[in-house]
Amino acid sequence: MTPYPEFLNELKALSEPEYREFHKKLLKNDKINVLGVRVPALKKLAKKYLGEIDNILSYPDEYYEVTFVKLSAVALLDYDGFIARLDGCVKLIDNWATCDCFAPDCVKDNRDKFLLHIRKYAAASGEFEQRFALTVLLRYYMDEKYLETIFALVERCDTSKYYVHMAAAWLVAETIVRYYDRAVGFLMENSLDKKTHNKAIQKACESFRLSNDRKNYLKGIKR
Repeated sequence: MTPYPEFLNELKALSEPEYREFHKKLLKNDKINVLGVRVPALKKLAKKYLGEIDNILSYPDEYYEVTFVKLSAVALLDYDGFIARLDGCVKLIDNWATCDCFAPDCVKDNRDKFLLHIRKYAAASGEFEQRFALTVLLRYYMDEKYLETIFALVERCDTSKYYVHMAAAWLVAETIVRYYDRAVGFLMENSLDKKTHNKAIQKACESFRLSNDRKNYLKGIKR
């Protein structure tokens, strides 16, 4: 098993000072320690250390990149292995970048089963627990079959939290683009707060996949 100091030295050897400063600004959280390792390199490390997954999960989360490798490795596991470690991983998420890159492909073939977990996180109090639920819906559930579930969970989330608000708007915007009539019907119910309602419309109107007529209509139903 690889000792933590050896793993950390490997990370530090891949770090780039200029990228570190750039990424710290994107994270908007000075409490997070960043080494400055690019995502492709972190993904390669996750694959490299997948065979000692529980060892790397024992490492201290003192750097953004350490946590990122942990979650990236867990996301590569089969469904049962992923579920066994899921709660521990979600507790580690403290920023939008780690959240949005935690992409477990095993959910694709287990969408109905995984809805139980999405509902749990959507109802949780944590900002990034809720954002995780929404980003997984966006990544794996953008299907007409799940539209009512998406709308119900967006309504449940606490969009007064910034990163939940942005994820909810992003998710609703994508439903507008893909399922325009159903999504507009949802918007007309006025069940979203004004800020999220308008942000979803803004983001949808930025898409090249909507006609100008539809964009103009959407702009007319802003609140």
